[in-house]
Amino acid sequence: MNLEKMAPRAAYLLVGVGALIMLTPFYFMFVFATHSRTEIFNLPPPLFFGDSFLVNLQILTEKIPFWRSLGWSLYVALASTALTLLFCTMGGYAFAMFEFRGKQPLFLLVMGTMLLPSFLGMIPTFMIMDAFGWIDQPRALYLPGAASAFGIFMMRQFIGASIPKDLIEAARMDGCGELGIYWRIVLPLLAPAMGTLGLITFIASWNNFIGPLIVMRSPDMYTLPLALRSMQSPVNTEWGAVMAGSAIATLPLLALFAISSRRLIDGLTAGAVK
Repeated sequence: MNLEKMAPRAAYLLVGVGALIMLTPFYFMFVFATHSRTEIFNLPPPLFFGDSFLVNLQILTEKIPFWRSLGWSLYVALASTALTLLFCTMGGYAFAMFEFRGKQPLFLLVMGTMLLPSFLGMIPTFMIMDAFGWIDQPRALYLPGAASAFGIFMMRQFIGASIPKDLIEAARMDGCGELGIYWRIVLPLLAPAMGTLGLITFIASWNNFIGPLIVMRSPDMYTLPLALRSMQSPVNTEWGAVMAGSAIATLPLLALFAISSRRLIDGLTAGAVK
């Protein structure tokens, strides 16, 4: 009996220690955002909040167009999330509910793209964006990855496990068109999976560094990760200002996760039990 009582406590203790270790870098990021560069490199480093946040924020806005970059990051992340949800739900619905010639080879082709290392697409992406005249344009960041293989696969699995085909057939017999079925029946039932995919896509787009590095040239068009990286130099980097910008950039993600964490768990476990 003692072992049975101790097992849950040990599990909670292990999870608590793991959470503490994972949260430590975030804590120091917020602490360093309130200290000057000299104070950050003291030994031992500061462990508590200081009073230099406003000074760091002023340095940050003088070095880079911080608020403009923050706006670009928000715009690109929202556009990427909206387009990914649209195209991936449509693709997943087609693969799950329709029968057409070449369905399996096409699905295997889509899944095969997940096996390719992401760096292989860097040069082709730049060449295609340059051919379209999209260099230094935000559309080059959210249009190429709008129909992700992961998103299509996730939606296909969720639809196949959670939406009965009889429901779709009943709607067709009642005279509902395919677009109406997708909009009125399929999308409302996909809310948990869409919440999960939307959160993953938003975070990935918000933190994207390689994409803007490839296609963005003007500092005024930089998204936040690239703008913060442009502040770093071999010498005299204002780390307090960099930490302040990183802390501000992290706040929307923390708020978004806090709001949608329950939906994220529901989406990840949906369809696991019928």
